[in-house]
Amino acid sequence: MTPNITLEQWRTLISIVDAGGYAQAAEMMYKSQSAVTYAVQKIESMLDVKVFELQGRKAILTPTGQMLYRRALALVNEANELEQAAHALSAGWEANINIAAEILFPPQLLLTCMHKFGLESPHTRIELIESVIGGTSEALLKGEADIAISPQLPPGFLGNLLTRIKIIAVAHASHPLHHLGHALTYKDLRAYRHLVVRDSGKNRGQRPAIVDVDQRWTVSQIATSIQAVSIGYGFAWLPEEHIRQELDTGLLKPLPLLEGGAREVPLYLVIANPDFAGPGIRRLAEIIKNSVESSENSQSD
Repeated sequence: MTPNITLEQWRTLISIVDAGGYAQAAEMMYKSQSAVTYAVQKIESMLDVKVFELQGRKAILTPTGQMLYRRALALVNEANELEQAAHALSAGWEANINIAAEILFPPQLLLTCMHKFGLESPHTRIELIESVIGGTSEALLKGEADIAISPQLPPGFLGNLLTRIKIIAVAHASHPLHHLGHALTYKDLRAYRHLVVRDSGKNRGQRPAIVDVDQRWTVSQIATSIQAVSIGYGFAWLPEEHIRQELDTGLLKPLPLLEGGAREVPLYLVIANPDFAGPGIRRLAEIIKNSVESSENSQSD
């Protein structure tokens, strides 16, 4: 079937709702009020529905109108995305690519991937959003990321498992927890300071604490947490790859916990909108995937 209602008529309906009335929509769209009124009348007559009802001097959406508004909004957004994708493809590789990457992912590896991509597409600008837990999903949901490396797959997004990051509980070699003379339980940790990195998502307050302690410092950057632990200010669960040098030199030592001393966090590679992803987005995602595979293969040899 060929649609009877044009995108412009749907845009008019959206503008009336968003602007708060026919006159305001006409002003916003640089149209006459009669043209705006006619667009709505056309929708109503073609579909045999009532979109608005008058309450005093104000036009209010009917229940049917509310449904049409929601669907029209999705339709117009889809059309806009399609046009943007077409322009991007016709112009070659994208001018800008945004990556939201969970901070657990090794930063040096990610920078290497960005460098490799830059050699192939030197004029594409990359914006890196370094996020923590819910912040990565939030960037996807808000449309702020073209590519994400995320520990979660938010509703409406698909992704492939990229890697698993090993996180271990550590403290400075001279920390009292290393000198208790027995395998540790979570109860032993309560008397000492726990260092955690703040969730960058808006719902960070809803995340339960890993362990119940009397003292806790919450920081925004994983580098700050590593520095504080390396000085001896507390203990923390940190990604093994981030503290490889500190472990090799003996500055930091894994805590001898009976259980929970090490765990793995899955990270997924997500292309936010695969249907409209341009060649640059797809190539950068491919470089990330291949680089992770090469790194893991070299470590296993």
